[in-house]
Amino acid sequence: MLLRRNILASYVSQIYVTLIGIVLLPLYIQYMGAETYGLVGFFAMLQVWFNLLDLGLTPTVARETARHQGGAVSAIDFRRLVHALESVFAAIGLAGGLVMLLAAEYIASHWLRVDVLPKQEVIHAVQLMACIIVLRWIGGLYRSIINGAQHLAWLSAFNIIAATARFAGVIPLLIYIGATPTLFFAFQLCIAICEFAILVLYCYRLMPAIDSSSYSRWTLAPLKPILKFSMGIAFTSIVWALVTQTDKLVLSRLLPLAEYGYFSLAVLIASGIMLLSAPVSAAIMPRMAKLDAEGDQQGLIRVYRQATQLVSVLAGSAAVTLAFCAESLLWAWTGDKVIAAQAAPILTLYALGNGVLAVAAFPFYLQYAKGDLRLHLIGNAVFVVLLLPIIIWAASHYGAIGAGYAWLGMNLLSLIAWLPLVHRKYQPGLNRQWYGQDILIIFFGSTASALLLHLVWPETENRWFQLIQILVTGVVSTFSGGIFSTATRGYAAHFWQRWRKGSLP
Repeated sequence: MLLRRNILASYVSQIYVTLIGIVLLPLYIQYMGAETYGLVGFFAMLQVWFNLLDLGLTPTVARETARHQGGAVSAIDFRRLVHALESVFAAIGLAGGLVMLLAAEYIASHWLRVDVLPKQEVIHAVQLMACIIVLRWIGGLYRSIINGAQHLAWLSAFNIIAATARFAGVIPLLIYIGATPTLFFAFQLCIAICEFAILVLYCYRLMPAIDSSSYSRWTLAPLKPILKFSMGIAFTSIVWALVTQTDKLVLSRLLPLAEYGYFSLAVLIASGIMLLSAPVSAAIMPRMAKLDAEGDQQGLIRVYRQATQLVSVLAGSAAVTLAFCAESLLWAWTGDKVIAAQAAPILTLYALGNGVLAVAAFPFYLQYAKGDLRLHLIGNAVFVVLLLPIIIWAASHYGAIGAGYAWLGMNLLSLIAWLPLVHRKYQPGLNRQWYGQDILIIFFGSTASALLLHLVWPETENRWFQLIQILVTGVVSTFSGGIFSTATRGYAAHFWQRWRKGSLP
């Protein structure tokens, strides 16, 4: 019961935090303007890069907290570990924050291409960003401890409240007081301080009570046993950041800040596609690992293929719907045809790229189940070596559109060229069925229906009718993809039989 509640709470929290930022985005654009929103996109990108400084220690401390809960780590060893980590995080966070504070003038004058905003306003905004990022980064340590203690229901509720305060609470301020970057980020700093204080207080309530003299002497010794595990996680995190954030870093230097705001808007919307695959991956990974441990290879591959089909239906239909309806969606959503025209090509490319990525991630789940990530690490290393120069070149020569084509192209290359090698090692003979029956035919069904509706829909200047058209396109595209999926047809038939027998809960 506790596991189900924690999983449900985590999903609700994750989806809410992502969606509230997307839903309220038009209000930010309306009151702040594209250039100020470009600073918000720059801030989000900086947070991701700064998070690499934890070197995999936050997920590691969550694991150690869980081991302490299970009796594998003594109370005194756990408190010593937390004490050491607090010191390390404080030192690294303060050093990193100081560097950002000192670099604020350079960032405002030489890195960001600002046209309208006063230079001093941008400097103050970057300085406030530095303080917020440091607080949130150190707060990540306490979030991990609460996570490892399995207080996920509390943490999820807290994340929802904090996200509501950050995203929605600032809107009255923008409307009635002012929409300056300094005011926006000052409000975010206040929320960050409150978040940090609450996390620390709640975390210390969970700590085992021991004599403070037992861990008062600062030492790095408690960190040594966990460094190997944390370094493995750190490598994966670094690769993921390089893959997903290099284009944003390069473009923040190349694009005018207003255009970077349009780019950030499109990428944020496209990121919603990954929400459709996250719950599936979280559910199947432990299930597949269990089946492999039991020696049930046939059951493992069945789960693997069914999950692939489900994600192909959901993420694939969402990707093609966004691709065909990008400009109309942006116009209906924001009411600004300039924003729609600027961001639509970027949204199309990143939506398709994320749709491909959602499916291309599946061989990692297979390797995870087998307990062998060697090919995954090699593939990621090759991917990064190829992707970075391509993105830098494409973004430098063709801006956000070039970066979008590079993102889509590299994900397609990974899906077509690398993944067959993984299947050939772990499940010879799977490639033809997996590509043909589990992906391509489903994608064909979703694309054909979305294209047909895109061609027959009448043109309209009514934004509500546009939204209805997009919604219908998404539903029909999903339904069409599901028809071509044996897994979803099986789920539907099973549900129908249970409904007819009255056995549904």
